[in-house]
Amino acid sequence: MTDELPTERTEPETSGGGSVPFRAGFVSFVGRPNVGKSTLTNAIVGEKIAITSPKPQTTRRAIRGISHRENGQLIIVDTPGIHRPRTLLGERLNALVEATLGDVDVIGFCVPANEKLGPGDRFINERLDDFPRAKKVAILTKVDEASKSEIIDQLTRLGALREWDAVVPISAVTREQLDVLSDVLLSLMPESPPLYESEQTTDEAEDDRIAELIREATLEGAREELPHSLAATVDDREEREDGLLELYASIYVERDSQKGIVIGKSGSRLRDVGERARHEIEALLGRRVYLSLRVKVLKEWQRDPKALGKLGF
Repeated sequence: MTDELPTERTEPETSGGGSVPFRAGFVSFVGRPNVGKSTLTNAIVGEKIAITSPKPQTTRRAIRGISHRENGQLIIVDTPGIHRPRTLLGERLNALVEATLGDVDVIGFCVPANEKLGPGDRFINERLDDFPRAKKVAILTKVDEASKSEIIDQLTRLGALREWDAVVPISAVTREQLDVLSDVLLSLMPESPPLYESEQTTDEAEDDRIAELIREATLEGAREELPHSLAATVDDREEREDGLLELYASIYVERDSQKGIVIGKSGSRLRDVGERARHEIEALLGRRVYLSLRVKVLKEWQRDPKALGKLGF
């Protein structure tokens, strides 16, 4: 899996009559599971780039979303969460995070306004010292779910952790202060010409985005033991004369018992997964889709280097 960030820059351009320098650069959001990192990515970009789920370690790729603003570009790299790995997959995801955070211009540390700081937050904050190149911004998420006193208390706790380049409270759901956060992040980026074309919102391949939507649909309502064992791939596609796109995809699990859980009684759960995924895929592609799903067992794939390679890790 190749997720190196483009680093080549030429002489910076200016916009707005030459008075304001054009800036472009990379930001990555870090934080505990379910603090709203992927939701924030999607909200800033303005479309669904990263899948979301309350399940830990939902994000498994370095997904780049591009936000185009008048005076610059924010390239948001949504990465897997920093965690203590228990499998070869976990080790590879951590290596991906390390490589990404070592390259970005800004790291946004996300903490929910309605939950007290815990050991996980402090662990991630300490890890930020490993990336001295990046500027650090504290982002207080989910302010729509917190009282004013909770927000003030949490801002005080965040301020005690370190000297931040900025601290911004936001809500990705209500879009409160999203423009403020984007302005702050852009101000911390280097002067640079645009790094992506103006109409581009991600550099993810279409089949990869489709596979992620299938995995997201499978994660919904999944039992606790399933999420880490789930993977999805798009195996084939076929254009029909009537304009319908046929997609053939696979959902991978690690054990036969998990296969039965995903399929459900008489195939009921797999039909629900297919319906949810198809709806999201049609919204992404803007066209009608026929989706065929198969559930396959790839034993202990999280620990098998060959299987990880097959699945793109």
